[in-house]
Amino acid sequence: MHTFQPYPIDMLEINPFTKLSKEWALVTSGDKTKSNTMTVSWGGTGVLWGKNVVFIFIRESRYTKEFIDNGEFFSLSFLDDKYRDALKYCGANSGRNEDKWEKAGLTPAYRHNIPYPDEANLVFLCRKMAAVPIEEAAFTDPTIMEKWYGDHDMHTMYVGEIIEVTAR
Repeated sequence: MHTFQPYPIDMLEINPFTKLSKEWALVTSGDKTKSNTMTVSWGGTGVLWGKNVVFIFIRESRYTKEFIDNGEFFSLSFLDDKYRDALKYCGANSGRNEDKWEKAGLTPAYRHNIPYPDEANLVFLCRKMAAVPIEEAAFTDPTIMEKWYGDHDMHTMYVGEIIEVTAR
């Protein structure tokens, strides 16, 4: 297991336009008895309701969504490029019927009982603040529905307060 240390949030130097969209991240939720992780590339960081937050989008069909919906906490983790295959695997495969951790070559670790991959180099530990379903009626641009939701597998936007940032 790696040693993670708290990292001051005001010291973070990340490009908000590439950190998720190009580098990708893993969102993980659950507990020590059962957890799941999946790749995310839509979302961001900012300030909302007086808190430092992340916001991520998860489709209704994803197994990890069940863990986030039923829990209070989740992590958003960033890994070095050498784990790109693991990120691809976690984005394309479900943990419903297999041990996704093992298949992706990742190791679950825990801080404050919040799961995250031990292979990460930067982890945001988050408390869920809101779950906002994305609905077709909300779009003012009809091409969004056509391009991204032809199968009607809609996203839920999750807003999480960043309760701690850790790095190794």
